[in-house]
Amino acid sequence: MKTTIKALLAAAAAIIPALATIAPAQAQHLRIGLREDPDILDPTLSRTYVGRIVYMALCDKLFDINERLEIVPQLATGHRWENPTNLIITLREGVRFHDGEAMDAEAVRYSIDRHLNMQGSFRRSEITEVDRVEVVDPRTVRIVLKTPSASFLAALTDRAGMIVSPKAAEALGRNFGTRPVCAGPFRFVERVAQERIVVERFREYWDAANIHFDRVTYLPIPDNTVRLANLQSGAVEFVERMEPDDMRTIQRARNLRAVAVDELGYQGITINIGNGERANTPLGRDARVRRAFELAIDRAAINQVVYEGMYTPTRQPFPPANPFHVRDFQPEPRNVERARALLREAGVTTPLAIEMTVPNNPDLRQVGEVIQSMAAEAGFQVNLRAMEFASSLQAATRGEFQTYLVGWSGRTDPDGNIFTFSRTGGGQNDGRYSNPEVDRLLDAARLELDIEKRRDLYAQVLRISLGQDANRIYLWHRKNIMAHQTRLVGYRPIADGMIRLQGMRFN
Repeated sequence: MKTTIKALLAAAAAIIPALATIAPAQAQHLRIGLREDPDILDPTLSRTYVGRIVYMALCDKLFDINERLEIVPQLATGHRWENPTNLIITLREGVRFHDGEAMDAEAVRYSIDRHLNMQGSFRRSEITEVDRVEVVDPRTVRIVLKTPSASFLAALTDRAGMIVSPKAAEALGRNFGTRPVCAGPFRFVERVAQERIVVERFREYWDAANIHFDRVTYLPIPDNTVRLANLQSGAVEFVERMEPDDMRTIQRARNLRAVAVDELGYQGITINIGNGERANTPLGRDARVRRAFELAIDRAAINQVVYEGMYTPTRQPFPPANPFHVRDFQPEPRNVERARALLREAGVTTPLAIEMTVPNNPDLRQVGEVIQSMAAEAGFQVNLRAMEFASSLQAATRGEFQTYLVGWSGRTDPDGNIFTFSRTGGGQNDGRYSNPEVDRLLDAARLELDIEKRRDLYAQVLRISLGQDANRIYLWHRKNIMAHQTRLVGYRPIADGMIRLQGMRFN
């Protein structure tokens, strides 16, 4: 369902003058159109994908990944395992935070402790195996784990590996996200919610020679068509996560370029099983009802109707290119009769009303409408609740949902796609699913270094959590479709979908 031309022009006209008030278009000013507005800009407390894009400017990590998904040093210069539980990390010389303080081993110790211990931390479950961090000298830290871990180093390539200024973090406390201070290539200038985030070049950045912009402005533009109109008009130079039906328009324009990359994550439906009163429904209480809801959905049809068949239907969090993809755990065909039979078996009176929270952008609203129509044939009355994305995440954390249509950008290690969502107490287990056997298997998979054995552990997790318990519904693996003006060069398409500013410039 595309926005009408009249609505498109009106929306674009409203955005473009607003951009003109920010700063004149200059060669050194990059403007990026975001699909949503990020949540809080605190690496410990945040969870949005678009927030991670902004962090690429603000907050360097101990490690990053490259085009081959290999782990490479960033604030670190290297690492070695003294033994299976002791990790030595060496740090770069002369790195400064945006407040002028030194980025050293003590700052690393402070940041990891903050990720582990701060109330409300979404990083805790990502690095829960950390026992302590020891400062060996100003350029060396030793991270002591409680147990060996196959996933720990990969966790340090994302927000758990971002190092914040201890001085600024202590001064600002839980308000750190309003004025974040890290060691990235750009420093924070201002944020106007739902309108813009502005950063400017940090002249003392350790890799300053690879930074070519004086300023970057991030502009939340949730409507895909309006985002594309702003790219076409030159109001922005880069837009992220466009839709498959935008590809032809972009490819026809001589001054635009589209890049599509298979992502590491997925789109799915989180079900509230144990998070407050909203879980006290037939759907939350009975796996048969959840199974019926899944059988009412035709993933391939949604993919065709909304995404022109460009995405990959799935029943699991690991995409086909991932070595941990469980090849014999594939989506079952839609089966309305079986869904109805399961509802009868569960003693449910139909139509059964279900509320689905949907992020307020056009394609996901359309997905919600298609699911609404499909589920009605099986005996479900799906009521859609569209919300601004960051607000929907906060509502999910509080348990203010029954079902939630939400995606995950994905991680290189399989643990990052499942542990925090399915383990009891996981930081992003919004549905509060809990099964002791699944917990045991997930913990064991973190320890297992043999790939085949680890894959088997994850396969067991899927068969229990998704097959037996039906704790959530995975729908498809997407493609990250990025687009930019051809005069912008140096963008590196990597499967995590991040926009790394190093090396990017205007031709």
